[in-house]
Amino acid sequence: MSETDQQLVTIASTPIHSIADVVAVFGAIENAVPESDGLHWFNWLYLTVTKSVGASMGTLQWKNPSWLERLDIIFAGLYLKGLRKCLREDADAPRCWQVFVNARHNTRLARIQFAMAGMNAHINHDLCEAVVLTCRELGLSPTHESDIHADFTQVNSLLDDLIDTAKKELRVGLLGDVLPTVDALEDRLAGVGILASRELAWTNAELVWHAQILPGLGDRFLKNLDRTTALVGRGLLIPV
Repeated sequence: MSETDQQLVTIASTPIHSIADVVAVFGAIENAVPESDGLHWFNWLYLTVTKSVGASMGTLQWKNPSWLERLDIIFAGLYLKGLRKCLREDADAPRCWQVFVNARHNTRLARIQFAMAGMNAHINHDLCEAVVLTCRELGLSPTHESDIHADFTQVNSLLDDLIDTAKKELRVGLLGDVLPTVDALEDRLAGVGILASRELAWTNAELVWHAQILPGLGDRFLKNLDRTTALVGRGLLIPV
């Protein structure tokens, strides 16, 4: 393991108890990895989103802000956990994150590919688990059209503008070079619908929640979800 990766494992092991803690840890990761590392660009996008959600706590009307804040913390924790496991090459490291980590130094890829591949792993795999864990901890149920689902959906309005702006800034190669084939990249990213993926993650959370009555079913579902998310990640990380 490189010195940078050892530092990343240490940073990703930092306990997080608030959105401010999440911002601090993500900021430390951003400072630890150079711009030539694909992790830098997913982490940069995630840090931007987290700051926006944190700022919204005092400006937007949330039906259950305590649930939403706890969801953000648990969600971030799954990213940090996946990163630690992949860097340490643990046998149970999520495949979707391993695909990302394995490609992070490939200079034939664009910054936006890493940002979207990270979003793919985090939303399509981690988010449904985060919803289930948060509801379990707070004694709630992930029910469609509930107050917490309304808050979950309202986050989409924050993400929409942020991600569109970020895409414009990230349309360069990993080293900042001009992309040679923009059309190919556009085709690759066209299938990544962040907002649709979030709604699917909620539906998956409901499925996992109700699968609890059958021992092992929820775990098997999450393992298969990891496999399919990894396949999407591989497609996103093919050089353009």
